[in-house]
This record gives sequence, C-alpha cells and structure tokens, in this order.
Amino acid sequence: MAFDFQSQTEKAAVLLEALPYLQKFRGETFLIKVGGSAMDNRELVKNLLRDVVFLEIAGINPVLVHGGGKAISAAMQETGLEATFVSGLRITTDEAMEIVENTLSSQINPGLVEDIQHYGGKAHGVPGNTAFIGERISGWSEDVKQEVSLGRVGRVVDFDLSRIEAAIADNAVPVVSPIAREKDTGLSLNVNADLAASALASKLKAAKLVYLSDVLGVMEDPSKPETLIHSIKAGDVEGMIGSGIIGGGMIPKVRSSVEALNAGVGKVHMIDGRVSHTLLLEIFTKEGIGTEIVK
Repeated sequence: MAFDFQSQTEKAAVLLEALPYLQKFRGETFLIKVGGSAMDNRELVKNLLRDVVFLEIAGINPVLVHGGGKAISAAMQETGLEATFVSGLRITTDEAMEIVENTLSSQINPGLVEDIQHYGGKAHGVPGNTAFIGERISGWSEDVKQEVSLGRVGRVVDFDLSRIEAAIADNAVPVVSPIAREKDTGLSLNVNADLAASALASKLKAAKLVYLSDVLGVMEDPSKPETLIHSIKAGDVEGMIGSGIIGGGMIPKVRSSVEALNAGVGKVHMIDGRVSHTLLLEIFTKEGIGTEIVK
C-alpha cells in the first residue's frame, strides 16, 4: 500500500499548530471543572481524562474540580429524599449532606482518579473539605420573595492548599470534590461546583479556567448552535445579562468567571463536554470550539 504523504503531513500540521500553545503554557496551571450531562457518558469522560493526561505529560499542571448533581439526585431518590432547589442551589439537610459527601468524595472522585491512572497519568483524590473552608449562604425564593435557609450549603471563603500543592509537586493531577469545611463548626458544606472551581482558580492564579458542561458555550439563541459567541469581554457581561443574551444557570457561571479574571486568572473557557476532545480543540487550536471570556 502506498504511503499517504498528505495524511501524514496533515497530522504533523496539527502537532505544529499546538506547539506555540504548549510552549506558552508549560508550567502553568489549568483549572478544569467538569459537570452536567457530560459526566453521564462514560466514553466522553474517558476522552476528557485522556486529554487531561496529555496536558500533564506536556508539562501543564491540570487541576480538576468535578460536579455530580445528577448522581446525587439519583442517590437521594433511592433513599426517599426529594431534591429541592432554590436559586439553582440544592437545599441540603444533614441527611442529604451525608449522601452528597458519599456520592462526590467516595464514588465520583475515586472513579475519576482511577480513570486518569488507567491512561498512564498520575492523580490524587482531594476531598473538598480538606481544601475548601466555607461559610453558609442563604437562597432567594421567588415564591415568598425573601431569603430562605438552604441548610448545609456554603461558599468558599478560605483554603488549605497543602494537598493540592503536594499533588502538583508530585506531577499528579489533583481531583477535587466541591465540598467545604465550615469555618466555625468543621461540618461539611455542599458548594456549587462552578463557584468552587472559580474560587480555586482565583487562588491558584490559574492561566486558564475551563468549564466543561452540556452546552456549547454562550449563544445568542440557545436553540441555534450557529449563534455561538466565541469571545466575550468581561466588561460586556452585565449588559448581556440585562439584554437576556446570558440567562438562567449561565448567569452565576459567567459572573464567577469575571470575578476569576479580576482575581488574576488568565482566561476563562466554556465548552461542551459532550464533544470528543473538546478540551484540546479549545486550547490548542486557533479557532477554538466554545466561548472564551477575557478581560
């Protein structure tokens, strides 16, 4: 069979396109948050984690923060607990918190670590309550037009980075669950994974904060993929929220992105985790594949 020079040349061109990005980001930290229905497809998760191993081998320091909302809801349903949300946040009783912690730190987290190791990478599981220090927050109920208690739900206010820094020093990927240790009581708190990722990226001064979820990015019309907005300036975000271009669950994600940029994060990317190798396509090609948010 004749040697296919054109095919091989195209492969080399792909590698050469990635070269300046690899040179630029070698030694830098990328904070990658994975969640949404992208986590439901086992093959897509494996593709993502293989990409994460690629980053680590290339000299980049990937740090992974994961969600697990659907798995938590399913586990709650099995025990007869109903999932209730206010302001997009899960009301978390003491009983529900046990399920949240078991699902995130004892099931999903070790599974991600095992998959990274399967692809020849090195990973350390980091239960969030060993890294995040939090305080409780309340939610706003549109039904009663007032703030309501969310139970054991919190936000990150401080950090203990010892286990994360030790993993990075060991050339391993820290895989962190979105749970915080309450500042005054030491109790575990349920933290929105997007906000946990943004807070950690800010603390680490990450070169990139990457949100992998089940949407392409920010679109002018969510029903039309061709309206994907490839680049947004942080200063335009509030105007886009006011005009309705950015709405629903995308609002806190985008606002936390702006906070991260203001805290020193280099760039924020929002990409669709349902697309194979979307992480590499977004970071190492000129066109990208999702929405970037820049200062």
